[in-house]
Amino acid sequence: MNSVSPKERIELLREQLHKHNYLYYVKTQPEINDFQFDILLQELEELEKRHPEFNDENSPTKRVGSDISTGFEQFEHAIPMLSLGNTYSEEELRDFDLRIKKSISEPIEYVCELKYDGVAISLSYENGKLVRALTRGDGVVGDEVTNNIRTIRSIPLQLFGKHYPSKFEIRGEVLMPVVEFKKMNEARLKGGESAFANPRNATAGTLKMQDPSIVARRPLDCYLYAAAIEENIFDTHYESLQACAEWGFRVPPYSKLVQSLEEVFEFIKHWAKHREELPFEIDGIVVKINSFKLQRILGFTAKTPRWAIAYKFKAEQVVSRLLSVDFQVGRTGAVTPVANLEPVQLAGTTVKRASLHNEEQINLHGLRLNDRVFVEKGGDIIPKIIGVDISGRDEDRPDITFITHCPECSTLLIKKDEEAAHYCPNTTGCPPQIKGRIEHFISRKAMNINAAEATIDQLFSAGLVYTPADLYDLSVDNLLILDRFAEKSSVNLVESIRESTKTPFPRVLYALGIRYVGETVAKNWHLILNLWMLFSKHRWKH
Repeated sequence: MNSVSPKERIELLREQLHKHNYLYYVKTQPEINDFQFDILLQELEELEKRHPEFNDENSPTKRVGSDISTGFEQFEHAIPMLSLGNTYSEEELRDFDLRIKKSISEPIEYVCELKYDGVAISLSYENGKLVRALTRGDGVVGDEVTNNIRTIRSIPLQLFGKHYPSKFEIRGEVLMPVVEFKKMNEARLKGGESAFANPRNATAGTLKMQDPSIVARRPLDCYLYAAAIEENIFDTHYESLQACAEWGFRVPPYSKLVQSLEEVFEFIKHWAKHREELPFEIDGIVVKINSFKLQRILGFTAKTPRWAIAYKFKAEQVVSRLLSVDFQVGRTGAVTPVANLEPVQLAGTTVKRASLHNEEQINLHGLRLNDRVFVEKGGDIIPKIIGVDISGRDEDRPDITFITHCPECSTLLIKKDEEAAHYCPNTTGCPPQIKGRIEHFISRKAMNINAAEATIDQLFSAGLVYTPADLYDLSVDNLLILDRFAEKSSVNLVESIRESTKTPFPRVLYALGIRYVGETVAKNWHLILNLWMLFSKHRWKH
């Protein structure tokens, strides 16, 4: 890693950014947050500037992220939906203000708006009626999700009044209020379904569903914040928002018209402090020039408007030191590197360990032992390393080398070309895999057997349980010879195992831990099996 060439680093960054674009926009399963993505993108942009000989038209720096997916018809936006330039510092906001004032001599008004953490949408109206709803897509073309959008009650199907343009688009954000999101997740868990990771993922997944009746049961909401009107009927953005509210759109009440950059900073500081009081999630503040005339003068770059910028909040992060790396083996055999850190306080807890995900992530950050690393909580839950401070680094610090053999059973690891993880193939002889499969089997969403992880470890160590099937041979007498097992706890465990025989088939299938067979797949296979049985009976009768 010490001798990585600029070309190799550029290729690695492009590969990683393409992957994370896909995970964010298409799969709606991001592995890194926006700040981490922007840091990698900025590094790539700098390297490409210094090394134009490695120019590639398909580089992530040349494109706008896309959420286009199969299963929906695509249409072109009347006016492209470009992304905004991002900043995380007041200094960069001052630079943005300075660039504008070098081009514009008259006084500047800004409109400050919340940056909603949802899914961008464009709504087309003709003669006051909603005719089409498109996702952002690649900024030029988006997926048509009109039938799903019609189920959102805060979106008007027919506008009020008579002074709206005969034809126009309005942009906004579909989101899910936090309280409603939590209620929905609780209901899903009670019904044996998996919980959504966060409101944005739930919103994105819902909008891409093919059945509007299911969408209608999801608690979606929408705020509209920009009218794309080709006719020059308004002088300012703020004026157009007020008109949109009169036409029946839910326009955010949080926007503020300001006269100076200092007022912009006051708005940012207020919402950085009070954003938890909002009914929905935000990840920053958007700053726009108010005057449409000045917006037209400033124009656009290839990817972003020059008259607007997004100030994004950083997740809370701290600096620690990377002391060592352990390698853990999961029930599927996947080997995960885990960093051991100097203890540090983060978001109210002491953090000593953080996930490194896989070898690609280690190489991407260029980590070495004893490095000072930046740590934050992913989704405010799981600590992870998001960067490294290379200033003051001793060049003789050892690199982190990914292991070649399983740390538990010494079997040679394998890695498939299309996957990032390394695997231990010793499925029948590797203790963490054996115990992990049993722990998965007894989990609440599977067989729901009332036993702790320590209990499974004890049963395995005693040679009583080697496969999930062995659980059903346990007796009270078997358990009484073990430490910490009394008569009552032994009877309770045996009864819980016996009760699990009543578990519905889809959960049994999920409990088996077959790779790629999660809860949803298990339910679908059960449905297919039932249909096949009905079809077979029908054929037999005839």
